[in-house]
Amino acid sequence: MSTTRRSAIALAALPLGLAAPSRVRAQSERSIRLVVPAPPGGPTDILARVTAERAAVALGQAVVVDNRAGAGGVIGSEATHRAAADGLTIMVGHNQTHASNQHMMARLPFNVVDGFTPIAKLGTVHHATVVPAASRARTMADLQAMGRNGGRLNYASSQAGSASHVIAETFVRRSSMDATHVPFNGAAPAATATVAAQVDFYVSTFPTVAALIRDGRLRALSVGAPRRLADFPEIPTTEEAGVGYMAVDAWFGLFGPAGLPAATAERLAAAFIGTLADAEVQRRLAAAGFTLDPLSPAPFAAFQRAEVARWAEMVQLTGVRLDG
Repeated sequence: MSTTRRSAIALAALPLGLAAPSRVRAQSERSIRLVVPAPPGGPTDILARVTAERAAVALGQAVVVDNRAGAGGVIGSEATHRAAADGLTIMVGHNQTHASNQHMMARLPFNVVDGFTPIAKLGTVHHATVVPAASRARTMADLQAMGRNGGRLNYASSQAGSASHVIAETFVRRSSMDATHVPFNGAAPAATATVAAQVDFYVSTFPTVAALIRDGRLRALSVGAPRRLADFPEIPTTEEAGVGYMAVDAWFGLFGPAGLPAATAERLAAAFIGTLADAEVQRRLAAAGFTLDPLSPAPFAAFQRAEVARWAEMVQLTGVRLDG
């Protein structure tokens, strides 16, 4: 994050007329570090930056985004886990960092439930199954038929162990298909390879492929939403396509270290959830493909526990492992 960007967020936290250098220094001494366990530009990073700007004002503190990518989100998660439980280090976690990693990594250096304090769920992103424009598959049933009876397919994922990988492998196993996983270094390269027909299908977060679907460069066979999308009414839901078990959202929320005082968690939750009422925040996050479905600390904790159990079943079915 650039110095100019940090300063802008810090100044946003000050009342008008109080942006003196001494006040900025005082604010920065108690600034909040918002860890993002992913590179800049993806949905985790976008959510962090859009909400940090408004949350800084509500909290009266600077909120500094700190991208700590790598190891399937473990690097950023461990940095948060080891931080002091004082509310000054929090992170944007998601279904991999705080659910599926628990089951895919035997040497995970923390427990995703006991090692953190859930603060707030902020939003979700749906997944879609897409194929190259020239694919013979027009439906999910067509795709299943192509992968059976001697047909061998290749499927892309954004990275090994991602929701993209696990959902697709669940589909392959439950459909008794013959398909090989081809992991890519990110969602965009996986989508590009699918457009080029280097792979046969890809389970992608919808925002990654929306423009490619609209332009006719990819064909969407289903989307894991509860109802058809208003802007893409031609795409059936996974339930309509007969693969309802693929309706697994990528969800995103705030976590702090274990032992974070309840009052601190509630204060942070109120500030970040409050940003979602802002029209500009709603516009920017909608453009990034987010559905805003906030939860405060207690309901979010219950939601996370249920997700950990659900991902245990999916990981067991697929056999996906990240550390041998």
